[in-house]
Formats: sequence, C-alpha cells, structure tokens
Amino acid sequence: MSISPFFLNLRSAYRSEMDDLTFDSDGRDVLRQRLAEKRKEISFLVQMMELSPEMVAVIFHQGFSFRQPAVMDHLLSHEADEFPAWSEVSDGIELAPWARDLAQTVLKAPGGEWFLTVAAGLHYMAGRPDAAYAAQNGHGDADEDENDGDDQDEFDADEDGDEPGDARARKEAGADWMVGQGFDRKD
Repeated sequence: MSISPFFLNLRSAYRSEMDDLTFDSDGRDVLRQRLAEKRKEISFLVQMMELSPEMVAVIFHQGFSFRQPAVMDHLLSHEADEFPAWSEVSDGIELAPWARDLAQTVLKAPGGEWFLTVAAGLHYMAGRPDAAYAAQNGHGDADEDENDGDDQDEFDADEDGDEPGDARARKEAGADWMVGQGFDRKD
C-alpha cells in the first residue's frame, strides 16, 4: 500500500494541531475542553475546510469508527482531487452520534463531502501505528522504525527526504494567515 503525498503531508500537520490542543501552558490536559469549544464554532470552521483541513478535522477526534480498513487504506493512496465519493467511503465508517450532527453541518457546505473524506483519512491514519505504515509503504521494517523519537518520522519527510513534510509550505501558510489576521509578516 502506498500513501499519497497529500495524506503524508497533512498527517504531520494534523498531529501538530492535536498536540497544540492537548495541553495548556501549565501542562494540563485540556483537549476535551478545547475540542468542545471548536465544535461550537462549526459554522465558522466550515469556511476553513478546503484551506486548512487538518485544523478543522480535529473536531471529529474520536468520532469515527472504521469497519472496513481496506476501504480506508485504498483512500489513503489517492491525491486530493482523486477521492472516491463520500458515499463510497462512508459505508465503512460509523460516526458517533455527536459527530453525525457535525457531519450534517459539514455536508451542507460546499466541499463538505471532500472534507469529510479527508477528515476520515486523517483519523484513520492517526489510529494506526507509524511502523505499520512504514512497513506497508515499503520504507523499511518495523525494527528501523523503532527509535528514541529524535529521528525524522518517515511520514513527515518530503519525497527526497530533505525537509520535514511540507514544513516550509506550512510555515508560509501560517505566516500568510497571521498577516490576514492583521499581524506584520515576520522575516
């Protein structure tokens, strides 16, 4: 199985978003509170689905159950403009009752089906161990993936392994967003 660069790049951004939401400045776990706050902002967040899907996808944290892993594995091999229809993917996904309500709001927005497909893919990847993906992706065996956390994660490397993921693009996108919020660009 191969995972598309689209999902590989979003995976690290999704992880970062979850990490940012998990702890406050005092080190207390505030994930549940922050997710509840974000879920209340769904009408605003749907505007960000296409531009920053990883930032919106976190609202579905623990909202998906995957009954057909093969369908999800197949989905992860697609680029963003090649996804199967949401109806094809959703047959193998069970949404928690609270997530169904959010999904209905998302589906009413332009690009909602595309976004739910992305969110499902990100959540599916988040629930799978890194070593399993590396082995399936042909990037070595599980022994090579066991490390002390200092080595570069294969999912966060770009195609030639020089830069972590699309860190430069995310940094530029973050800077653009800050400028859009009224801050000066930092050089």
